[in-house]
Amino acid sequence: MAARGSGEAVVVSGGAGELVLMWAGFPLLGAGLGAALTAASGWVADLPWFPFQGWFALLHRWPAERSYPVGAGVLALAGLVLALLGTRERLTVTVGRASVRLHRDGHGRDVARAGVTGVFHDGKALVLLDADGGELAREPSDLSAERLRAAFTGQGWPWVEQDPYGTAYRRWVEGLPGLPPGADALLRARQRAIDAGRAGEAGELRDELARLGVVVRDERKRQYWRLVPGPPDRDGVRR
Repeated sequence: MAARGSGEAVVVSGGAGELVLMWAGFPLLGAGLGAALTAASGWVADLPWFPFQGWFALLHRWPAERSYPVGAGVLALAGLVLALLGTRERLTVTVGRASVRLHRDGHGRDVARAGVTGVFHDGKALVLLDADGGELAREPSDLSAERLRAAFTGQGWPWVEQDPYGTAYRRWVEGLPGLPPGADALLRARQRAIDAGRAGEAGELRDELARLGVVVRDERKRQYWRLVPGPPDRDGVRR
């Protein structure tokens, strides 16, 4: 996990070691697993509950000089795909005195220091709060909380050790009162997206809920919500 200075800014990222682990480790692990499954392909092909039985039956029929390179190669390729996805999902945080840049998958966003009243690490997410208690950013990552704390405090940002609104969250249960109009339907749609693994859609629905003054936190595919203390506008929507 790397943290380095860049002029006046401090960059926190997974570092080169994380890339080496993904691009070398994942394919090697996949190749080893593929070879082991190829060796056991006859046994695996007889397991009624195991997926891809036809594939393992085919590997079992092939001679070893053909089956082992193919079996190991397929899972090594799967390891490369995982490495690519992992690289795209890496978060890089560049903290300066006046703003922070959050960069992931070729896209970045800047958050001005003037609008931030609290920064903290919530589980595996970096969170930035605004003056009304809303979330300016919630970015999942595996970055070290200690390195993030050092980067933000070193640049004069208001780091807090825990969510100041942590006790305000309630678990979402469909139909329970307390939510603004439209929020229950959005949470229902978001729960479907979470269950289906559609992270992009879940993120878009989080943004829609934020416009209604609802902050959402996820724990093991369960949604927890709280209302933003700041007042909404005349239409009941936070701008």
